[in-house]
Amino acid sequence: MAAEDEEELRLLECRVCFEWYGHSGQRRPRNLPCGHVLCRGCVEALGGPERRRLECPFCRRACSAAQTTDCLPLLQLLEVLGPADTSISSALGRSGGRGAAGAGAAGLGLRVSLGGWGSLVNPTGVAACRRSGRLAVAHDGKKRIHVFGPGGSSLQQFGERGDAGNDIKYPLDVTVTSDGHVVVTDAGDCSVKAFDFEGRGVLAVREGFCLPWGLDATPNSEVILTDAEAGALYRLTADFKTGKLKKCQMIQSRLISPRGVAVSQTSGAIVVIEHLKAQGPNSSSTRVKIFSAEMDLVGQMDSFGLNLVFPSSIHATAVAFDKEGHVVVTDTCSQAVICLGKPEEFPIFNPLISHGLHYPVGLTYTANNSLVVLDSGDHSVKIFSST
Repeated sequence: MAAEDEEELRLLECRVCFEWYGHSGQRRPRNLPCGHVLCRGCVEALGGPERRRLECPFCRRACSAAQTTDCLPLLQLLEVLGPADTSISSALGRSGGRGAAGAGAAGLGLRVSLGGWGSLVNPTGVAACRRSGRLAVAHDGKKRIHVFGPGGSSLQQFGERGDAGNDIKYPLDVTVTSDGHVVVTDAGDCSVKAFDFEGRGVLAVREGFCLPWGLDATPNSEVILTDAEAGALYRLTADFKTGKLKKCQMIQSRLISPRGVAVSQTSGAIVVIEHLKAQGPNSSSTRVKIFSAEMDLVGQMDSFGLNLVFPSSIHATAVAFDKEGHVVVTDTCSQAVICLGKPEEFPIFNPLISHGLHYPVGLTYTANNSLVVLDSGDHSVKIFSST
């Protein structure tokens, strides 16, 4: 389906409950004074039982339900289009608002959503501590790292913008090592910085990188990281408890703007997302590359090749391995999370989440195999579990 058609259909769903708009009842689109549009049902829910005051969920501007008006352009568009097209839903395996689960598992349902504007600002990376269940999120707030507890409570924030040892100027990604250290790539000074969960800086590596971007931790607390400008992949070995760098080794070169990276916790395989140079307007493309633990190339496929195999265009932004070793990516074209199969069967097309995401940019799994998606579109972390 053409990108214009997909965008047209996105206009026809409420961005809060993700239900299709309709001509009447709770699904009728309503304009808020700030210009955002919600369905009538969400307006009434946000206004509470007395329906007096509500806050726009996107810009936080306050208004009353009486100040909302019918969104005439959307109502007219509904009349022109008639019944909502379901071709995207079919292509992505949507069923009742939930994506199909990967590899024959049970369906995934949203368990909890964390953050939101103010708590998180333009988040760029998310990581899970397998030992404690805590989540670390890198974002552009006053304090760059926000730590959430296993139940979703806010536990800690650290890493202010600045030049001090514990400061973080512009975080691009984050990972958590098996020994409980938070490691961040900082584009502000082209460094890699490690902290404990209390926010104390334990190590900063500032030499040798051009633009460190994505990173993931191995089971033995090594860190695999990409350098987008150098086109390289590094393995960083350190004693984080004592703050000593042991080795920083380039393990792959001649990559094209590598960003997202993930390491299989079982096989040691490594998957990298390259961002290919555009050959013309609106022609940006990504390529998923899979290496064995010995850094032998196992498979690769770019956006064009994936589009020949799959029913929709895929622009991969983040990648992770699940517990069984499947490669899973976020896709900003279809606002979805898609399983591409194990390295030996790559690529397959198995949508995991095809509804309820705005602009997914981060991805990780918890120790119990819950899927954690970082959604920059509404500044939130969404945790999905088997239903």
